[in-house]
Amino acid sequence: MLYDVSVSIDAPREEVWQILTDVSHWQEWEPNVVKIDGEVAVGELLTVHTRLSERAFPAKVTVLDGPKRMVWSWSLPFGMFKGERVFELTDTREGCEVYCGEEFSGWLLPVFGKTVPDLSHSFLEFGAGLKLKAEGLGSLSGYLEPEAAEPGSPA
Repeated sequence: MLYDVSVSIDAPREEVWQILTDVSHWQEWEPNVVKIDGEVAVGELLTVHTRLSERAFPAKVTVLDGPKRMVWSWSLPFGMFKGERVFELTDTREGCEVYCGEEFSGWLLPVFGKTVPDLSHSFLEFGAGLKLKAEGLGSLSGYLEPEAAEPGSPA
């Protein structure tokens, strides 16, 4: 089970990498994140609090090869159900391409996979939010909720 997104960003890979690894500020541009506790370093544990679940998700930073690749991994005991979120950045003529994907696996995937909501939209929001932040165009919050119409103006 894989959810992923790729987005072209008109900003240098190093700048985008800085945004990705500054997890204490993700809630400013990633609409599904409430906060992330922890430091981005190999072997360190991150605790991701999202709007998608009341439960916080622990993830261990298992790969950190800046400014190219970062991997967060988590697992239930004995590999019953596990996930791996990969971030990959590649240079383009205009800036960089960012890939973000999370793959779920494990021998209980047929059972636990049914409890995972469809994350397709949240990955699209991640890509759009990162693009807006890196290109200095603001945040996704104004795009997600329609603005109230001015009194007397057509809705």
